[in-house]
Amino acid sequence: MTLLKCATHVVADLADAVARYERWMDYRAVEQGAVPADLAQAWSAPASAGRSYAVLQPASGAEVFLRFVEGDPVPDYAPIRTYGWAAIELCVNDVDAVHARMQESPFEVIGPPRPLDGFATIKPMQVRGDDLETVYLTQILQPGPDTGLPEPKSLVDRPFIMVLACPDLRKTAQWVKDVLGLPMIDPVAIRYTMIEKAFGLPDTAKTELTTARGAGQVFLELDQYPEAATERPRHKGALPPGVAITTMLYPDFDRLEGHWASAPVAREGAVYGGRRTGVLVTPEGALLEIVEGGEI
Repeated sequence: MTLLKCATHVVADLADAVARYERWMDYRAVEQGAVPADLAQAWSAPASAGRSYAVLQPASGAEVFLRFVEGDPVPDYAPIRTYGWAAIELCVNDVDAVHARMQESPFEVIGPPRPLDGFATIKPMQVRGDDLETVYLTQILQPGPDTGLPEPKSLVDRPFIMVLACPDLRKTAQWVKDVLGLPMIDPVAIRYTMIEKAFGLPDTAKTELTTARGAGQVFLELDQYPEAATERPRHKGALPPGVAITTMLYPDFDRLEGHWASAPVAREGAVYGGRRTGVLVTPEGALLEIVEGGEI
C-alpha cells in the first residue's frame, strides 16, 4: 500500500480544472463543496475559507486523490522556481499512449517520454496545465516490493510520488527521518531536465535528490533546488499557488506530539474518512497534512 493520500492544487476556475482532468486524465469528481473555515485555519490559510473545492479519483478506483481548491492567481508565481511542493507525479501504464493523448489535449507537453538518468525502473514525461500545474506522468517499468513502485491499474492512475523542492536537501531529509521516522536513500545526483529548463542551467548540471519509502512504497521525493530558487509568493492568508498541500497516512500520532502546526481533529469526507487529521510544516514551509491510518 501507499502512505500517500491526496495532492492539493490551487486552481483559478474549479469547473475548468475538473473538466480537464475528467476528459484527459480519466479522473472523476467524487466530492465537491466549500472549504470549511476550521480546515482553512488548520492550513494557516483563513482566506481560503469558503472557496470551492473538488476531490477527484482515478479511473482505477484507487483511494488516492487529487483535490483542487479555487484561489486567485498570483502574478509573480512561476512553476519549478520556488521552494515547496513542486509537482504531482501520476503513475501510468503506457507513457507513449499517454503522450499521444496529451498532444491532443490542452496540457502542454514540457517533457516527452524519456528514460530518467540513473533510474531504470521508470520512464516519465511531464505536462503543464492551464493552472501552471506541473504533472509528471510516469510509466513503472519494474513494479513490485523490490523497487517500492506500484503497478498502475488504468492508463492514468493515482498520484504515487510528491515532489518537494528544498533549499537544503539534507536538512529536510533529516527532518523526515526525525519527525516521521521514514528511511531516506542516500542523495543521488542526476541530470534533471525540468530544473535545467526552469533555471537556465547547462546540460552538464546535476541535481541531487532523495526519496522516502513508507508501507513498502516510495511516495516522497526531495529535490535540491539551485540557489536562484526563492520562497513562493502567495496572497495573504491564502493557500500558496501551485501544489499547496500533500496529504499522507501515518499510524503513530503519539510520535508527532510537539511537531503539530495544527492539532489533529476528526474530519469527514473522501480524503479523511472520519479519521483524525493534523498538519505539519516542513523546513521549507510546505504543508504536510497527516491522516491517522496506514502502517509504516
